[in-house]
Amino acid sequence: MAESCIRVDSLSFRYENGGQVLSNISFSLSRGSAVALVGANGCGKTTLLWLIAGLFEAESGSIYIEEILLNRRNTRTLQKKLGLAFQNPDDQLFMATVQQDVEFGPRNFLLPEQEIQHRAREAMHRTNCLHLADRPPYRLSGGEKRMVSLATILASDAEILLLDEPTNALDPRARRTTINLLRSLPHTKLIATHDLDMVLDLCDEVILLNHGTIAAKGPSREILSNGPLLEAAGLELPLSLQG
Repeated sequence: MAESCIRVDSLSFRYENGGQVLSNISFSLSRGSAVALVGANGCGKTTLLWLIAGLFEAESGSIYIEEILLNRRNTRTLQKKLGLAFQNPDDQLFMATVQQDVEFGPRNFLLPEQEIQHRAREAMHRTNCLHLADRPPYRLSGGEKRMVSLATILASDAEILLLDEPTNALDPRARRTTINLLRSLPHTKLIATHDLDMVLDLCDEVILLNHGTIAAKGPSREILSNGPLLEAAGLELPLSLQG
């Protein structure tokens, strides 16, 4: 059996003074897998990513990162294994230059200056944004911002990537560049997305959320070719599977 990289057991969450967002969620990801979280708006995809990243605390249930229980005492330590890319890169890029943004993570880990610069350069090279190092993030295109946001988490040496709508609002060329980059990365990937054609290109498995519960999980093509199942969850067949 493949080693579990993320394991979620009976997880539930509600916002204060709000309704139930997630209810009794259980699943596991094996090391090196690429798994998609899909579902209609409001089904809990982003909330689930934030819970795994330790930004929210569950109402009940457990999250294990490489078989270590995530709790208040070890959140900071386990977060070093995780790289969360927000749905809107502008929420992630806040320094004066691209290089400073990419260096922020390793600098926050108090690494030696030479190691910080090495990690930042390697991450920018890998995401093809080294030429943007001195640019202010607000002057970048949407696709460039997406590449830089990925560089920030790669520079932090994260082993597990939590990606929220990584192809959102990208033009076709930037979308394909992003997909190709993600495919080249050996990291474990959990991707919340509405881009079901990207899922078919990139992800081994799908977890389908509907009203905060898991409606189905299994191989991507099996789940995403089931029209009635997707319709019941407020989704449509991927464009590539529509007749």
